[in-house]
Amino acid sequence: MEVGSPQESAAPPGLLKIEDCLGANGSVALPPGTTLISLIDRNIANVADAVAYRYLDHTRSAHGHAVEVNWAQFGRRLEAIGARVQQFAGTGDRVAILAPQGIDYVAGFYAAIKAGTIAVPLFAPELPGHAERLDTALRDSEPTAVLTTAAAKGAVEDFLASRPQLRKPHVIVIDQIPDSAGELFTAVDLDSDAVSHLQYTSGSTRPPVGVEITHRAVGTNLVQMILSIDLLDRNTHGVSWLPLYHDMGLSMIGFPAVYGGHSTLMSPTAFVRRPQRWIQALADGSRQGNVVTAAPNFAYEWTAQRGLPAQSDNVDLSNVVLIIGSEPVSIDAITTFNKAFAPYGLPRTAFKPSYGIAEATLFVATIDHGAEASVVYLDREQLGSGRAVRVAPGSPNAVAQVSCGRTARSLWAVIVDPDSGTELPDGDVGEVWLHGDNVGRGYWGRPEETRLTFGGALRSRLERDSHADGSATNDAWLRTGDLGVYLDGDLYITGRIADLVLIDGRSHYPQDIEATVAEASPIVRRGYAAAFSAPAEGSSGLDDSSEGESDQRLVIVAERAAGTSRADPVPAIEAIREAVSRRHGLSVADVVFLSAGSIPRTTSGKLARRACRAQYLSGTLGVH
Repeated sequence: MEVGSPQESAAPPGLLKIEDCLGANGSVALPPGTTLISLIDRNIANVADAVAYRYLDHTRSAHGHAVEVNWAQFGRRLEAIGARVQQFAGTGDRVAILAPQGIDYVAGFYAAIKAGTIAVPLFAPELPGHAERLDTALRDSEPTAVLTTAAAKGAVEDFLASRPQLRKPHVIVIDQIPDSAGELFTAVDLDSDAVSHLQYTSGSTRPPVGVEITHRAVGTNLVQMILSIDLLDRNTHGVSWLPLYHDMGLSMIGFPAVYGGHSTLMSPTAFVRRPQRWIQALADGSRQGNVVTAAPNFAYEWTAQRGLPAQSDNVDLSNVVLIIGSEPVSIDAITTFNKAFAPYGLPRTAFKPSYGIAEATLFVATIDHGAEASVVYLDREQLGSGRAVRVAPGSPNAVAQVSCGRTARSLWAVIVDPDSGTELPDGDVGEVWLHGDNVGRGYWGRPEETRLTFGGALRSRLERDSHADGSATNDAWLRTGDLGVYLDGDLYITGRIADLVLIDGRSHYPQDIEATVAEASPIVRRGYAAAFSAPAEGSSGLDDSSEGESDQRLVIVAERAAGTSRADPVPAIEAIREAVSRRHGLSVADVVFLSAGSIPRTTSGKLARRACRAQYLSGTLGVH
């Protein structure tokens, strides 16, 4: 859609127009002083009675009790909560949100920012299996205050009391603050280049660290998403069950601030228990206009398995946009979901395979708004050697790779040899490096890690068709740790450097091996298998840095599929060994089957392969 189209120009007077955010050359350039708080204030002034956020509470009703707040009400809550925050925290202090999913969480997050503090979106201690991550983030950020709700207050206080090494923040109960408290709020002039919040990484390859996200980075990235995914029509609303402490979840609550629309939220638990709830919410939004949602691979696969509507349900998904990302995109997840929901009007162009990373606020690249998800097939051997060589889909050595399309406007993404800092030509696999205003400022309290990750020096650019064209010569680049390749102008993400399985001098992508494992036996719970290398017997132990590639062996850990707890694993283990040997040329040293829920995952639902490996080596895997 062209900028300034009829839908865009029909914006209510006073609201932000997308052309206000563009420079003369079409680059993203936010108006001076633009922050999400300034945008919320514009919404309050111009569309006060419009719904801002809707939360479907499935603890009170099987169908979801809808709790709504309009912009005027939301503004009053921000001032009331912000005033209470200002009693205990000053400018630049950290304020953590340890609350359940809901509108109180959204209000607490924005109120902390409005008060001039740095918000730290985390989660209530009830989240199972993630106490260590919460402890790490709280020790790292040292919040002066914690925002929670009456329902979670006891758990929060018990958690803080059980960890004497933590700084003891003041606990503020969001839903016990009256609107009248807002009379004491003191307005704060927010610097666009100051830190808005700390986004803690998911911890899939290392302990979580806090990315410093500035106000400018947030606003820039939301504009980039709106332009890339074609969300210029203001009659576009969001639906999300994603956790609000996750970068993708936060982006889903950012759209309403930009456009004065609304997002419908639900809890991750409500989605997992009954994925039909997500589909029904999307259908309700589709009847009103365009509706956008986002999720990783497993969510689409799970919904296709367990989320089909009943025949009596009135489900029309004809106006839905589905962002899929947060890990290398699975064409199987897309195909399975498309097949399941095509009868409900889902367009072939609904899926938008995308690439994003917390260090860049979130969004980096996606396919064109009118395009269908597409896949190329690359030679497995060549890919492991750093070259993308196309083969026929039916080739025994074919690996499917889904296009993530083009990078966002005013963002540069180059493929680099990480050792030499040299830009690689299209067709060569290397590390993805990024530069743009949406990139975070660094890691909180970690100057050396910040220098290494956010201070990449691009020492050599391609003489022709460089993907760095237009960026300043001495710009610092974000080293993402992700491997990617350009083919015909499109970006493909092949995996994480830290996850590579290195055996006998060859690199193997774990997700490729895991797909083979899933196909080898019905005992394997699809999407719940982890492949990693481990030291051979008698080698040096846990420290990767002291291990040679020839000392490594391949280990497979898989959860059992439903209904297979009593099945003999021996035939499955033999089938897995044979399939991996045939397709990848690797011997499997060990296959471990576990009950459902045993493999560690990140808070966003991704496999935590490094944590799985560590537990395997320490003998604690599967021990609860």
